[in-house]
Amino acid sequence: MLSARGSQLGPMLAAGLIFLSSAVYGQIQDHTPNTGKNSEVHITVHADRPTGSEIPSTIFGSFLEPIGRSTYGGLWAELVENGSFEDGLWSAPEITRMVREQPELLRGSQLGLPLPWTPLVSGQGNRYEPHRGDAANSNQSIEIMALPTGETGISQRIYLPVQRTLEYDGSIWVKHLSGPGAVSVSLRKRESGDRVIAEAQLNASSGKWARYSFHLTLKSGDVERLEPVSFVVSLSNDARALVDQISLMPADNVDGMDPDVVQMARDLKPSVVRFGGNFTSGYHWRDGIGPREKRVNMVNLAWGIPEYNTFGTDEFLRFCELVHAQPQIALNLGSGTPEEAADWVRYVDEHWGNKKGGLLWELGNELWGNWNTGYPTRDQIGDRTRAFSEEVRKVDPTARLIATGADPDNFREWNAVQLKNPPGTFNYLSTHFVVGVDNVQLHDASNAFIAHAAFAMPVGLAKRLQEMTEQIQQSGHHDTKIAFTEWLFIGHQSGSRAAPDFTNMGGAVITGGFMNMLLDHSDIVPISDMTGIIEFAGIWKRREQVYGAPAYWVLRTYAEAAPTRLLVVDNDVPTYSVEHGVNRVPDIQDVPWLDVRAALLANGDLAVFCVNRSLERDYHAAISVQGFEPTQSATAKVISAPSIYDRNDDDNPEAVGVTTSEVPAGRTTSYVVPHASVVVLQFHRSGAH
Repeated sequence: MLSARGSQLGPMLAAGLIFLSSAVYGQIQDHTPNTGKNSEVHITVHADRPTGSEIPSTIFGSFLEPIGRSTYGGLWAELVENGSFEDGLWSAPEITRMVREQPELLRGSQLGLPLPWTPLVSGQGNRYEPHRGDAANSNQSIEIMALPTGETGISQRIYLPVQRTLEYDGSIWVKHLSGPGAVSVSLRKRESGDRVIAEAQLNASSGKWARYSFHLTLKSGDVERLEPVSFVVSLSNDARALVDQISLMPADNVDGMDPDVVQMARDLKPSVVRFGGNFTSGYHWRDGIGPREKRVNMVNLAWGIPEYNTFGTDEFLRFCELVHAQPQIALNLGSGTPEEAADWVRYVDEHWGNKKGGLLWELGNELWGNWNTGYPTRDQIGDRTRAFSEEVRKVDPTARLIATGADPDNFREWNAVQLKNPPGTFNYLSTHFVVGVDNVQLHDASNAFIAHAAFAMPVGLAKRLQEMTEQIQQSGHHDTKIAFTEWLFIGHQSGSRAAPDFTNMGGAVITGGFMNMLLDHSDIVPISDMTGIIEFAGIWKRREQVYGAPAYWVLRTYAEAAPTRLLVVDNDVPTYSVEHGVNRVPDIQDVPWLDVRAALLANGDLAVFCVNRSLERDYHAAISVQGFEPTQSATAKVISAPSIYDRNDDDNPEAVGVTTSEVPAGRTTSYVVPHASVVVLQFHRSGAH
């Protein structure tokens, strides 16, 4: 039988080993007893035998990084890109991608317009000039020079959340140069000769920089969901003006944030939200405070995309308040200084909660990687960590510090240097596991092999985390734990080749297995931040449609259950073993086909967390609960799909989600766990409801 914490075979199953089928699929060895692949399993939950310490809610964390469209174009509700007309905000690969998607950007660039702006009337030729050093914000504005007849203006393709609101608020800075002072701001149909569907006329006649607000209202049916429109600023009658710092937001934004994203993030019930990632090593927090319209736009060095700095420290703290999470912030140990870090700690402590500090702070991010700006060498990391720790602790002695640790498959040498620091220098060592699951050792591996090898990874990682803890304890850092501050599973699809990925149902199965592993090891890994709360395995927004990845629904379902104490579970679930699997964890033994954990919940109920790793086999489970009197029905929450490659997107945002139903229950409950699924069965305590 499998214990709640281990994968060792108990006497009953061990005695049956002589009857094993010994079936081998590639390098997957199935240890199911040779009884016609019987899918019946027996699970006994001992509610009167809690194991380990209390499960901390901090294993249900996530993290936010300005990468892709996670912050700008995602959480942040701004609809206009590069409203400050700056050059150099995108790297060459990003520019290549943008031009491939919108070839018309080439014409705008030829006419001196910064990306992603285009001329309203391309045939008018060059009626634009960038003005460097004369701007309302940052470094540059754009001059529009109208002709004596017709309109001259600039245009940008945008999307609107018309399924939610038809009202939009905006602002623009204008410096009048000559001619009439009228400036038109409008939304126009792209497929109907730029037909105006909403317009505001501004009297911008001041010869000094001035800010003008406007409001645009659409009529129902003007724009369809996912339909692009043109946002246009135009002049007429030979007028000339400089324009800068344009903003357009849905009127229902929540302190500048997308209300749909905020709601889905709140529903995820994140205990902590990490503000960190590769951008950390080049991020200077003072760039992101003060009046938003005066914050300087710059390139995000880590990802080659704009950092507008409109979402900075205050906005992040407000987001944490809105989703009821504690902030967990990564400090800049790349190009930053200990003094800068300490000042940030002081600022946050003065602006958060009871203003008493004691928050989680990471001393850098992946500093062992040469992709991080100003990364220290392995020989330098110990001293640099200590210097930042000492400076931060001068400001906040109660700050809980997370030092940069290495990945669980290659940690010993790097972590050994960190652990030479005196005990108490930090409270946690971080680890990350961002892995390509289709990078397997087996040549010409089948899709089924790749999937089963990927599904097994959490079992292999558990052993590595135990080894990491042993090294920590042997170093004398007896109170130091592990913080798993990034984890993500990446697969690729090409032709007939497919793999589990953070965007599909297969990624949800891995996530369920990972969460079960965390439940088992929360005593040594009390902090976990899934990658990420926006994009990756979390919430997505494309063309202003918000939706969750399948893995989002897994993390949300586990967090909603709010487990507090793990329980002993006995079962006769068969196992399999992997050889030559995913490169970073290739050989894994005794992987349960049906991964089962059980826990008492904060509300007094009991939950059984099931992850079916089989691609074909449904498991008929007989679940016996001892020491707990359940009601006659249990709540079943199921995340499954017809294929592990099914995913959600903006066209079909609800293809994969949670199906909730009430099922008959008792001291022994029969339930069929679908293949390739994640199921949370919540048993209600009799007399409590």
